[in-house]
Amino acid sequence: MSEFKVSGFRNEFGNAGPDLVGITTMTSPYYFVPPSGSTAERPSDPPPGMLRFNTDIGRLEVWRNDHWATILGESPNLGNQILAANRSASGTGTRGIFAGGYAPGSVSTIDYVSVTTLGNATDFGDLTLARRVGTAVADRTRGVFIAGRKSGGNLEVNNIDFITISSTGNAVDFGDNLVKMQFGTGFSNSTRAVYGGGSVPPDIVNRIDYITIQSTGNSVDFGDMSSGHHHHGAACGSSVRGFFAGGLNPTTTSAIDYLTFSTLGNTLDFGDLTTTVYAFGGCSNATRGLFGGGRTTVSSSVINTIQFITMASTGNAQDFGDRTVSARENSATSSPTRALFAGNYIGNIIDFVQISTIGNAVDFGDLTQPRLQSRGTSNGHGGL
Repeated sequence: MSEFKVSGFRNEFGNAGPDLVGITTMTSPYYFVPPSGSTAERPSDPPPGMLRFNTDIGRLEVWRNDHWATILGESPNLGNQILAANRSASGTGTRGIFAGGYAPGSVSTIDYVSVTTLGNATDFGDLTLARRVGTAVADRTRGVFIAGRKSGGNLEVNNIDFITISSTGNAVDFGDNLVKMQFGTGFSNSTRAVYGGGSVPPDIVNRIDYITIQSTGNSVDFGDMSSGHHHHGAACGSSVRGFFAGGLNPTTTSAIDYLTFSTLGNTLDFGDLTTTVYAFGGCSNATRGLFGGGRTTVSSSVINTIQFITMASTGNAQDFGDRTVSARENSATSSPTRALFAGNYIGNIIDFVQISTIGNAVDFGDLTQPRLQSRGTSNGHGGL
């Protein structure tokens, strides 16, 4: 085998290099540096399989003919092998977190599961303040819980606290939200958590705020929801985009809005859910966003519907399948392969689906206590 050593090559115009065809082997005792650039600098018409380093999210990504897929380079080793066999806390990979809720009265409970296993949730610790209907977001190492509603007088709170996902223990103070609010929802990538909607009684709001997850401090204004107010809706995200879906506006809505993490500003229209819905859960992998449960109107029966969107495009949601139970006020979390939906009105059921397929959910296990209005996140969701 022959070899040649170069530090770089260009054509006669200095703007491109020759094509290497056939079976081409490249070796080096050092490293290989792929093309790099921001999300905005992505090629407009890349060939399938193009590899590049996205400087906005700090990860490799590959063009899969219809969207950019993030290449995951980490799989944290989590779990406690000495727990009982019916507990979902052993194994490696993504850890799902469910925090707060109503049981009745606001609770501070934080549960966790290993998403790749089956079994019941295990106690993680407690929030700094018992509350429900807040927002939960995460990067690879931290889970952050924002605002919500406590029991008793002066109900809405602006607390932000966080946990280290690979450990167990109580949450600690992160900072304060700009306003006291409840029923908001949000999403995150490896850098930012963006969240909005909800209400600051007596008003339903359309504000969007953000935090930098690996810092501490107060939230910062991001923009507004351009299609209206999303109170009691659901959310999900990829590493590039975040999505707000459904909710009360003040009647139930089917609207889906989206934004781009790397910018500041208002949301844009994405499409619509298969029906109007509120009080439901949302989660995603890098490609699909899933929404499950809820109610179609304030006075309607609870539903078991799961629907999905393809996040790299725009358009309406499609039917995915059904939960094992009809559920409202349920939370959701995900890994690159599974979506989990947890809790119900006076229920503690966790069920799951395989995100890449279409079909009905299967039983996963139970939360540590029956409750609704908890919030879910993970260290392996679609934004990372």
